[in-house]
Order: sequence, then structure tokens, then C-alpha cells
Amino acid sequence: MAAWRVVAPGPVAGHPLELGREAVPEPGPGELLVKVLACGVCRTDLHVTEGDLPVHRSRVIPGHEVVGEVAALGDSVSGTFAVGDRVGIAWLRHTCGHCAACLRGSENLCRQSQYTGWDADGGYAEFATVPADYALHLPDGYTDTELAPLLCAGIIGYRALERAAVPDGGALGLYGFGGSAHLTAQVASIRGARVHVMTRGAEARALAQRLGAASVQGVRDVPPEPLDSAILFAPVGDLVPVAMEALADGGTLAVAGIHLSDIPALEYQRHLFRERQIRSVTANTRSDSVEFLRIAAEHRLSIDTHPYPLDRADRALRDLAGGKFSGAAVLEP
Repeated sequence: MAAWRVVAPGPVAGHPLELGREAVPEPGPGELLVKVLACGVCRTDLHVTEGDLPVHRSRVIPGHEVVGEVAALGDSVSGTFAVGDRVGIAWLRHTCGHCAACLRGSENLCRQSQYTGWDADGGYAEFATVPADYALHLPDGYTDTELAPLLCAGIIGYRALERAAVPDGGALGLYGFGGSAHLTAQVASIRGARVHVMTRGAEARALAQRLGAASVQGVRDVPPEPLDSAILFAPVGDLVPVAMEALADGGTLAVAGIHLSDIPALEYQRHLFRERQIRSVTANTRSDSVEFLRIAAEHRLSIDTHPYPLDRADRALRDLAGGKFSGAAVLEP
């Protein structure tokens, strides 16, 4: 099969990815072998490729927004999936199931957790494997290309929305408006929130307007009303004080990214007093995935995708790093 590997993490301009040919992987006990039909290009892939995240698996195949077809079953796979089923592979790949975090329903905080495209090979390839217990059933009514961004951008955006604790009918600010934010905005609107978008780039602003944002302005501009909640999608620590200052009393900022540049000093009275708070977002639970995909099944989401052939995955990552598109890039083998 064709597959991209991170041969030497570094800036994407230096071509840290290498395309090669190798054997199709064998599914282990409890695993599915999946023929990849589409794989989203996530900013986390960029962080893995450029070395912002520490190497967990040398020469890993990135990609964790995988839509595919079950090609084979490993030993001990239950009747949940059958050969020919359409299936999703997402970021969360393994948790221990018995630590305190797992037992209280916070498996995303399991210290033994493992992730697709970081700890194990992912979907920048023609085939991938996934533990059946972490594979996802997919909603009908979407193309393979449309489904791919749902499997991380959508799921993590949903987790961030939950962490942001938007009150009923409240005002939500989104800082950055890419693959995850444009899906989160729609779920927030379905729930009755007024969504204010702060972002750079004419394409992103136009997309926010098409999706019905209550207001759209520059990334450092003041929104037209105090925000009950905000989500920071841009991996830019300098925006934390900006977002905190825009919060109403008792407001919450959720930081959605797995990587963030350094946060400058906060002033207590200006940024934190009156019970404003910051929450981080760490991965997701399988229940988050199921709940978000249920929403996607019940409400037809508009998904802004930019297809690239698999053999141009490195170009897709460079375009992502350069802000060349709004929405989400998707690789199509």
C-alpha cells in the first residue's frame, strides 16, 4: 500500500513526510483492518509532523480522521462490525479501563491512553487498523469526504463546547474558524447560542457569515456583547488574555487545542476576577464521539471540505500551516 511516514519531525516546508510503499498491516486480536476511503487533515497531524508534540512512535503514519470500509477482522472481534461495514477511526485508540480516570468516566485523562497517528499508525495510507472497541459507527446522509472531519474536528469541538459551559441562549465566542470551529458553531446554534466569530482571513470570515454567525470580526477585535463562554481554537497563547477580557462575569474560556504557544501574563482584575475561568480540553471520551455523531445524524451539518489526493498529503499540511483554506482538508486515496 501507499503510506506517508514522518521520517524526521520538523517544519513542513522542509518535507518531513515521506511517501513510500509497504505491506498492508495485519489486524491484531480485537482489531479491524480498514480500507481507507477518506482521511481528514487535522492540525494535530501538523503538530505531530513538525515536532510540536513529542515523538511517541518513530516514523509514524499520521492521520486520525479516517473513514473506511472494514476489510478484515482480527481474532476475538465481536459481532459489532462485519466485513464491508463503513467505519470511523478517530484520535482516541486505547485506554486502560481500570485507572481512577477511566472508572469515573474520564477516559480521556487515562495516563495509559494511546492515539491514532501518534502512538499507532494512522490514515495517511491506503489501509489502517483500529481496535474494534474504539471504532465508530457513522451516520448516514454524508459522503466519505464529509464524514472525515467529523471524526476529530467535530468530536473535539463538541468536547470543547461542553467544557465551555454555554448557558441556555447564551453568547459564545469562537477564536479561530477552521475545520473544528465551523462545525462547533453549527452545534452551538442548534442549541440556541448566539455565536460570535473572531478570526483572521477573508475566507474564514465569509464561511462564518454563510453559517449564520451573529457577528464576525478580526481575531483581536472586541465582540459586540460580553461573552458567556468562549472557545480558543487557534493555537495562539497570545489570544488567551484577549478572550478572557471579552468574557462576561462568570464566563468560561475553553482552550481546544492539544498544543498552544506560551500564554502571556494575566492580570487578575482585568482577566480573571469576577469568577471568569479557563479550562483546557484533553482529547475526548468515546461517549463524546457517540453523542456528537448522534447530533450529526439528527441535524444535517454543513461541512466545508477541500479534497487532496493521498499523494499530495504533504501539500495539504503545508496549506494548512499557511492558512490557505477555510474548513477542513481531506485526503482521498
